Amino acid sequence: MPLSALPFHFMRGGTSRGPYFHRADLPEDLDVLAEVLLAVVGAGHPLNIDGIGGGSAVTTKVAMLSPSDHPWADVDYFFAQVAADKGSVDYKPSCGNILAGVGPAAIEMGLVRAEEPVTSVKIRATNIDAFVEAAVQTPGGQVEYEGETRIDGVPGTAAPILLDFMHVVGSETGALFPTGRAREEIGGIEVTCIDVAVPMVIARASDLGVTGYESKADLDADRAFFTRMEPIRIEAGARMGLGDVRDSVVPKFAILAPPHEGAAVTARYFMPWDTHPSMAVTGSICIGACGIAPGTIAEGLARPPSGSPALLRIEEPMGVIEVQMAYDSGGDTFDLEHAKVLRTARKLASGEVFVPSHLLA
Repeated sequence: MPLSALPFHFMRGGTSRGPYFHRADLPEDLDVLAEVLLAVVGAGHPLNIDGIGGGSAVTTKVAMLSPSDHPWADVDYFFAQVAADKGSVDYKPSCGNILAGVGPAAIEMGLVRAEEPVTSVKIRATNIDAFVEAAVQTPGGQVEYEGETRIDGVPGTAAPILLDFMHVVGSETGALFPTGRAREEIGGIEVTCIDVAVPMVIARASDLGVTGYESKADLDADRAFFTRMEPIRIEAGARMGLGDVRDSVVPKFAILAPPHEGAAVTARYFMPWDTHPSMAVTGSICIGACGIAPGTIAEGLARPPSGSPALLRIEEPMGVIEVQMAYDSGGDTFDLEHAKVLRTARKLASGEVFVPSHLLA
C-alpha cells in the first residue's frame, strides 16, 4: 500500500501534545479528514502503536492552522480530539493547552511574521468561534522556547506564553447557562450546566461519593464513579441542546471540592471517560466562571477572590492552574470579559508523517 507524506510540526502545548498541520495540506471533507487523523494518531489501539499518538486523550490531539479571513485574527485554529483507543474524531471542542502551541507553530510555519521581542498572534478558535491573543517570546525574530516559567504538569521550565481568551461565554450553546438555570438536579445529583470556553457539567465531589482530592489513577480505577457520572453527562448534554453526546467528548464533566489555603477551589476534570492528568485550559476557565457566577453549585464551596479582575487558583491533580478573570457580575448576571492563562510550549519535532495515499487522493 503506497504512503503519502504530510508536513507537520510536533509540539507540546501546555500539558498536551500532538501534531500541528497546515489546514491546506489536509482533506476538506471532515469524514475523510477524520480517517487521515486516525491514521496519523494510530487510533484503535491503546498504545497507538501504528501512529504518533501517545495512548492518552492529552496526547491524541491535533491542531490545524490556516490564514484567517477574519478582520481581527491572524490565524484560524481548527482542533480535533482523536479518541486514543476508538475509531472516532470529535471536532466539537477546542483545546486551550494545544492552543498554547498555536502561536509558535504559526510563526514556525510562516503564517505569522515574528516581531521583536514579543509577537502578538491573534487566533480565531474556529471550533467554538472564540478569539484568543497569544503573546509569544520572539527575541531576534525567532521563537524562544527556553525560559523560567513553570506550569504544573510539565517538567522543567520554558518561555512564557500568555493566552488572553475573549468572547467565550456560550462557546457552543450561545448561553452561559444553556438550560436557563444556574443549578438543577439530574439523577438525584445537583449540577450546574455551564458553557464558558467549553460546555461543562459540574457537580460537587461529595455528592458523587468521592472527595475530589483523589489522584488521576485512583479516579480512573473507580469505574463505579464513571458509571454514576456518564448518565448525568448524557442527560445534561440533551438538556443543553447538544443532542446525543454518548460518542462526543462534550459536555465535559468536573467535580469540585473545598480548596486548601490560598486557592479558590479544588477540581477534577474528566475528558470525559478518564481523568485529566492536570487541568484543561478551557476547563479551568469554565470552572472559574462557575466559581464566580451567582447561584451555581460552587456557592458555599468555592472561595474566589472578590473584585475584578480576579486571579483564581484552581487545585488540580498535578498542582495548581491560575486563571485571571475580568468580569462584570451584578445580581443574577455574569459577563466574562477576558480570561488570561499563562502556559508554555515546546517544539519537539518537525518533518513528515505518512498516511495511506488513498486517503489523500
